[in-house]
Amino acid sequence: MMKTLFVWRILLKKFFMHKNFLSVGALSGAIAVALGAFGAHGLKKIVSPADVAVFQTGVQYQMYHTLALLLVALVYDRLPDKWIMWAGYLFSVGIIFFSGSLYLITALNAAGRTVPVLIGAITPVGGLLFILGWLCLLIGVFKKR
Repeated sequence: MMKTLFVWRILLKKFFMHKNFLSVGALSGAIAVALGAFGAHGLKKIVSPADVAVFQTGVQYQMYHTLALLLVALVYDRLPDKWIMWAGYLFSVGIIFFSGSLYLITALNAAGRTVPVLIGAITPVGGLLFILGWLCLLIGVFKKR
């Protein structure tokens, strides 16, 4: 009986993790496309070219890591592993920290506000999370092979 419950728990975890990463990836992709369109058409009218470049960097890295998150969902479906799961978490939080901080910096500049130092310090933390996510994905794919 306990073994059956354990197997069901693993199967449910695998199913929901796969769906969660797909859902977050799909939502993040939609947001990236919308923000990219805004950056290409509306943002140029209200901020400097340097701020547009900062914003576009956020959009690019969000889209790159959205695709990575979708890849994690597909890989996790075939190779469920804690390292693959951690890669998905790290990519998700990395998008929020890295891209989110760049969007916030652009918004504050557009509003004529001073950008707090803490906001700028969050960006490299997001970049580190991206790097760790890729390393976790690598470990998860080659573990036990």
